[in-house]
Amino acid sequence: MQTASGAGDSTPAAPLVALSGVSVHFGAVRALDGVSLSVCPGECVGLIGHNGAGKSTAVNVINGGLTPTAGKVDYGMLDGSRTGGRAAARASGIRSVFQELSLCPNLTVLENLRVPHRDLTGPGWRKRAAARIRSALDEVFPGHRIRPGMVVGDLTLAERQMVEIASAFADAGSAVRLVILDEPTSSLDASIARQLLDHVRRFCGGGGAVIFISHMLNEVFEVATRIDVMKDGKIIDSRPAGGFTQKGLIDAMGHVVAEEAEAEAAARDRERLGEEVLRTPEGLSARKGEIVGLAGLAGHGQAEALARFFFSRSSSVGRVKSPEVAFVAGDRGRDGVLPLWSILKNLTLTHLPRLTRRGLVDETAETALGAAWKTKIGIRTERMANAILSLSGGNQQKVLFARALASSAPIVVMDDPMRGVDVGTKREAYDLIRREAEAERTFLWYSTETDEIRQCDRVFVFRNGKISAELTGVDITEENILSASFEMQEGGR
Repeated sequence: MQTASGAGDSTPAAPLVALSGVSVHFGAVRALDGVSLSVCPGECVGLIGHNGAGKSTAVNVINGGLTPTAGKVDYGMLDGSRTGGRAAARASGIRSVFQELSLCPNLTVLENLRVPHRDLTGPGWRKRAAARIRSALDEVFPGHRIRPGMVVGDLTLAERQMVEIASAFADAGSAVRLVILDEPTSSLDASIARQLLDHVRRFCGGGGAVIFISHMLNEVFEVATRIDVMKDGKIIDSRPAGGFTQKGLIDAMGHVVAEEAEAEAAARDRERLGEEVLRTPEGLSARKGEIVGLAGLAGHGQAEALARFFFSRSSSVGRVKSPEVAFVAGDRGRDGVLPLWSILKNLTLTHLPRLTRRGLVDETAETALGAAWKTKIGIRTERMANAILSLSGGNQQKVLFARALASSAPIVVMDDPMRGVDVGTKREAYDLIRREAEAERTFLWYSTETDEIRQCDRVFVFRNGKISAELTGVDITEENILSASFEMQEGGR
């Protein structure tokens, strides 16, 4: 077991939080197994590992959400004392932004702030809340267009993530000293993600600390002062960030880097494509076996275009048994998983019509379908009867992929489906999508990540709800996508 602790100064400051030999067991599952780590002021700790490695469990112990089965957690308090216990986490200035966003969609932005900021009480609290969240948004995301009185349900996914992040950094009547960011840029486009990374560096430079969990390794290298690698509930490596290379970090997690040239060559093979199978009023089109990407700055109509197409091909009752289109949600908490159901029931949900015999579900066939896709897509669970929320975020996403790909639908719509998925699982998903495309299945794929968009055969760039460019082959580059993303804005001034 490796102990992870502050690196750099010969006389480091006292840790804001320290875990010593912490274990967390859920029945026979060891989510954490003897983890020791500490976080000091001024540090940005990159916590890295594949889905199910134990990262979320570790941060839930740190923020007081979980009580360890064994081991010790203690916090450095504002008065210089050290103590343990759940209440100590928030009192010591620890805040969390979770991968699964926790805002209430029926409340306004300022009303959501009142939930974690318990000092917002009494006459005039709304005015104080509005000023507080506006100030935090201005500081972290300058130029944002979010108003405190906006209803969260009316915001885009990126805007909701921005509100959640700003809430964590906002002054809550006591100093914010450690912020845990779990996949914070997963819904943000490159320009907004850049604002957050800049703020993280400023915050840590001013004596704050951040635990930064991300599968976007270039971002981790950019902001982290130390990187801790987790695997199977343990910290298997911990070094200053400069002690890792990207390939070495991926190898430490237990995944092999695929040859990028091979993937790109496969993506550019257009000779296999068949006839056109869809065309939308916006100008989107796709051929049989084609992977079509939707790119551009977040919130510029890509998700809406996908939704319009999906509903135009799936609203008929007659299409239930023979669907024309399947859907993979990126916002799985809102559009994907049914949290009270099992893994198996979530996976087979859209297949019930063909699994039904004389009005009853054929449980043998349902179990066989679940077992086949558990193996095919690598869902990490001992029992498919376990609750869907027992899985890590990445494994929940695998269930949503299996739900769509197990269908007979010739077209699959994917709305930023790789949010919070580790680099190895992404590579497996890319290979699976490519194999399905070679079998003449068509994909419409919206993504905020350039590396994912480069997996596509053809890309439509959106700006202000319209297509501003169509790219193919070697023209699918970050430079061309960014140029098309801003071109229409400049032309309209």
